[in-house]
Amino acid sequence: MDLNNDTASISWAVPTQHTNGFQPDSTHETTQDSKDPHSIAIRAFLLGLAFGASLTLTLSTLFTVAPPLHQLWRAPFFLAILALFHFLEFYITARCNPPAATISAFLLSGNGHAYNLAHTLALLECIFRQYPGPRYYPGRRYLQPLDAPLSCDGRLGIAWLYLGFLMLILGQGTRTLAMAHAGTNFNHLVQSRKRVGHVLVTDGIYRWLRHPSYFGFFWWGLGTQVVMGNVWCLLGYAIVLWRFFTHRIQSE
Repeated sequence: MDLNNDTASISWAVPTQHTNGFQPDSTHETTQDSKDPHSIAIRAFLLGLAFGASLTLTLSTLFTVAPPLHQLWRAPFFLAILALFHFLEFYITARCNPPAATISAFLLSGNGHAYNLAHTLALLECIFRQYPGPRYYPGRRYLQPLDAPLSCDGRLGIAWLYLGFLMLILGQGTRTLAMAHAGTNFNHLVQSRKRVGHVLVTDGIYRWLRHPSYFGFFWWGLGTQVVMGNVWCLLGYAIVLWRFFTHRIQSE
């Protein structure tokens, strides 16, 4: 698969390589409506607003809320990371591949219900795990979850958190660099035929990674769950993403 045309259409949408896309197979067409400045500005503004509000709530919860409720900072942090991801998808496209800078480059729609459901479940698991309220079981004493050390302020929890941040930076950085380096050879829509002027990129980051966009999204996705302290969604994300990318790469 790499005519720098990596695309994705996972059950809950994952971005991909040079034709990194969530949309079903279709030829990319730029229309005036899809590049409407007003619509683009509104989406960019709302993403910026969501990022700022979520980041403010994250810092406020972390530094002003008494323990152990302060651990709930992870939930708004997840929303901030999502807003940043979707904004960067459009921004890098607009900067490095202007003709493809359409509304769809935000990747805010067309991802399918499963994509939204996955993030919703991740958010709910995070709140459930970090909320310090007692969890009682009929006929039993109060039980702490087996993964409690990963969600606390102990050494293991802090190390786990740092690992998550490292995965986020590695994943987002790799994906962004791949998009920027591919330039006009990168597109969010699946291409059914080679576009005029399209070339296979084999230098830069593509010299070291065959599918840097796949690689980036995979580790970014897992990193979000590690930072949130999720266990079930981490396992679910890993299985779904691994199976999807393995099948995609083999079929390509």
